[in-house]
Amino acid sequence: MSFVSEFNALPMGSWVGQSREASTAQVRESLARSRPALADFARLISPAAAGLLEPLGRRSQQLTQQRFGKVIRLFAPLYLSNECINNCAYCGFSRDNPILRVTLSLDDVRREAAALKAEGFRNLLLVAGEHPKFVSNDYLRECVAALHADWPGVSLEVGPMETADYRPLVAAGAEGLVVYQETYDREVYARMHTAGPKRNFDWRMETPERAYAAGFRRIGIGALLGLADWRYEALCVAAHADYLQRHCWKGYFTISLPRLRPCAGEFQPLTTLTDRELVQLVCAFRILFPDVGLVLSTREPGRLRDGLVPLGITLMSAGSHTEPGGYTGAGREHLHQTVRGRIIDQGASEWAPVPAGEATRQFEIADQRSAGEVADLIRRLGYEPVWKDWDAALTV
Repeated sequence: MSFVSEFNALPMGSWVGQSREASTAQVRESLARSRPALADFARLISPAAAGLLEPLGRRSQQLTQQRFGKVIRLFAPLYLSNECINNCAYCGFSRDNPILRVTLSLDDVRREAAALKAEGFRNLLLVAGEHPKFVSNDYLRECVAALHADWPGVSLEVGPMETADYRPLVAAGAEGLVVYQETYDREVYARMHTAGPKRNFDWRMETPERAYAAGFRRIGIGALLGLADWRYEALCVAAHADYLQRHCWKGYFTISLPRLRPCAGEFQPLTTLTDRELVQLVCAFRILFPDVGLVLSTREPGRLRDGLVPLGITLMSAGSHTEPGGYTGAGREHLHQTVRGRIIDQGASEWAPVPAGEATRQFEIADQRSAGEVADLIRRLGYEPVWKDWDAALTV
């Protein structure tokens, strides 16, 4: 049995209904439970709970400091390639967008990584569009192997693979895998993904289980907020995390709550999640999952990120670039345009919202502070920025 089977049998409609209809008394009852269940989570993200944000925040802060201390783990995304064979309406890398694309060479990857290491980072997230012609399994393995000796933490956010294809990446030194379902609403998922292997909803949903079987130590999940009703998405993510904790119990799991940002293609969000609702959502996830890492990226503005530090977040990116070569300009000499995987032209793009001579970003970031500035802010808030929390030598 996989999560797909359990997902298909979940009473999602009932939970969403409970969330919308919960009373303040029911929210307080759920907040007081020492071991809340998914039905309690539905109440904690309800409109009624929005009026109890202060007690939710206190409980979330208490649990976070109890389980994690006053630390924030920092990481940086390193984009390897913006080539992609999928058409995803909300993504700047979507196959049919006429953008400037590039895949970094190994020397380019080392150059980008060296720049991030000089800033203090020791945890990397390697990100790439899904395109086997440009981003093959061997290419990814070589990138991981090239970085592993100098980087205690190397994780991947790439196209889903079979378990057997993941194992060489783990053997090369990758310790984490991030895969977002994007949306758990099947109808919306079908409308958003019109071409490419990403159209397979069930295949993507089963990816964390295949990654766990391959030996990844850290696995991240989440939904891209802005495509479907946020309460429905949150309940699905919670059910998915609950399943993984029960069936893949040796792993360490993280949950990310990314909101849509402007990108090439000019896609507009289909739904909204306000800042206040995002704060409520972070607190609810921490109360339901005291030991799960909660991730906040530079998609969110600085002031909001600062306010969320004490309320449940444990991992943050900083000083991020969402285009290949963004940290050093590596790979610029190989910029090109592609149509369905074929290189057709060098030069400018009508949709590339970047200066000429740079690859197109996946999305626009909101918090443009440097890593050092973010680390300083974390210290001023009374927390400790942690650049390294893991080393492979610990398992030897």
